[in-house]
Amino acid sequence: MSSRPEHQQAADLSGLNCPLPILRTKKALATMQSGEVLHVICSDPATPTDFTAFCRQTGHELIETWPQDDKFLFLIRKR
Repeated sequence: MSSRPEHQQAADLSGLNCPLPILRTKKALATMQSGEVLHVICSDPATPTDFTAFCRQTGHELIETWPQDDKFLFLIRKR
């Protein structure tokens, strides 16, 4: 856990269902500089698969995904 990089922005997208978590993440990343890290919290069970595909398609780095209680947390580094 101590190896997780510090994030510059966070987005709590709990309660939103596909495609809103991806759209809001894309919007948040657009305001960030290359190399900065976004911490995203989601409750939609489809988001781990969605974020993996999103990062693969857009070139952003999905640093880590982990469950916490009934949510999924993501660290994404902007390309």
